[in-house]
Amino acid sequence: MAQALRFYKPHWRSGLNAVIPVLSGLLLEPLAWLQTALYSRRLATIQPPDDPVVVIGHWRSGTTYLHQLLASDPAAATARNALTVAPQVGLLLKPWIVGFLNRIISAHRPIDAVPWSALDPQEDELGLVRLTLDTNMAGVAFPRCYPRCFRRYVLASTAAFRRELARFTKLTWLHDGEGKTHLVIKNSAHTARIPLLLHLYPKARFVLLKRDPIASIRSLVQVKQRLGGLMGFQAVPDQLQQVEETVAAHAELMGAFAASRAQIPPGRLVEVAYTDLVASPITTVERIYRNLGIAGWQQARAAIQARASQARTYRPSPVQLEAAAEQRLQELIAQQPPHS
Repeated sequence: MAQALRFYKPHWRSGLNAVIPVLSGLLLEPLAWLQTALYSRRLATIQPPDDPVVVIGHWRSGTTYLHQLLASDPAAATARNALTVAPQVGLLLKPWIVGFLNRIISAHRPIDAVPWSALDPQEDELGLVRLTLDTNMAGVAFPRCYPRCFRRYVLASTAAFRRELARFTKLTWLHDGEGKTHLVIKNSAHTARIPLLLHLYPKARFVLLKRDPIASIRSLVQVKQRLGGLMGFQAVPDQLQQVEETVAAHAELMGAFAASRAQIPPGRLVEVAYTDLVASPITTVERIYRNLGIAGWQQARAAIQARASQARTYRPSPVQLEAAAEQRLQELIAQQPPHS
């Protein structure tokens, strides 16, 4: 952490955002050593499924909603809030973390009003950042360094990240996999990491969410500004800068996927339109199960239907950019080639 603070040059006014993560990390360190001692042998020998279902696609493209539906299958294991909040002690303190989170967290995510709880599914990047700062979340914590972090940790990866990704998947399976038959992973940053994922999980299956770029970029700009205020160590860039950086990152993310798409074997990629998922969630998920060969649809359907019914009451937060930022977004998207 100290090395990262020197590298990214945080602003002193954002120092309060560091108090909770730093203090909690220090308090949990002895318990982290205990978890390592107790679970090191199991982590060394456990073999999570090598055919996880990986939900990818640009941020704000429906990946969270699809993850919630897939993870509601009683046979599906996935990373959940109770693990990602503190994976270094998540196995050791699971019952206490679940109870504690359910008492203190709001009923809805502060960034977008999505319902959540301690056992709701969460993307693995939020757990990985507790193990190494070499993740996309570095660009959230240091929003004025977002482009550099994105290219360093999403379009490329470090040895530390690759090691911790493999470790975190094992932690996920130990945390949530008892009695389960398959693993679900959701992470938009993984859209650019297809070769790495196929190296770690040779039979991985992928679901790519696709949404109108303007809608997903506009929404992500708003979320990045909110996250920067909640957990950033630097002043948040204005919307105009955020738009320019986010449009560039969108093109790079999807370009990286296009360059590696051919590495995914036939029959192991399903593309889902955001509009189809929202309009017909059950039909869409059933198609995913059928096309990717995920077993147990008949047993999973009722739980997935219940989660979809719960989502009908969700009202997304309004997304509106300042006039100059919106105009720039429209201009930049219009300049991109049609295939991007």
